[in-house]
Amino acid sequence: MSEQAQVPEVAHGAMRVVVVSPERSLFDGEATAVVAPAYDGLVGILPRHAPFLSLLGRGELRVRAADGERRFAVQGGFVQVVRNVVRVVAEKAEVAAAG
Repeated sequence: MSEQAQVPEVAHGAMRVVVVSPERSLFDGEATAVVAPAYDGLVGILPRHAPFLSLLGRGELRVRAADGERRFAVQGGFVQVVRNVVRVVAEKAEVAAAG
């Protein structure tokens, strides 16, 4: 299978984002931007980001989807970017209160 065939089908200018914790999957869909609390500071991720791997710190993860911004309180784990897919695997995660 070619590498091109492994790239998920998403809208132009978007990327696939998956947010999971040991308890459940919190988000799996398309997004145009992600801001993650990496261990040593915030990291912004846009479509076609270079491959990336970082420890996840504690703070607010923001995912900008077509239907609005989703916010999650996360702690521990990692964030990975590979082939236009962002995976956030958190030790603890919950949907953040709006406000």
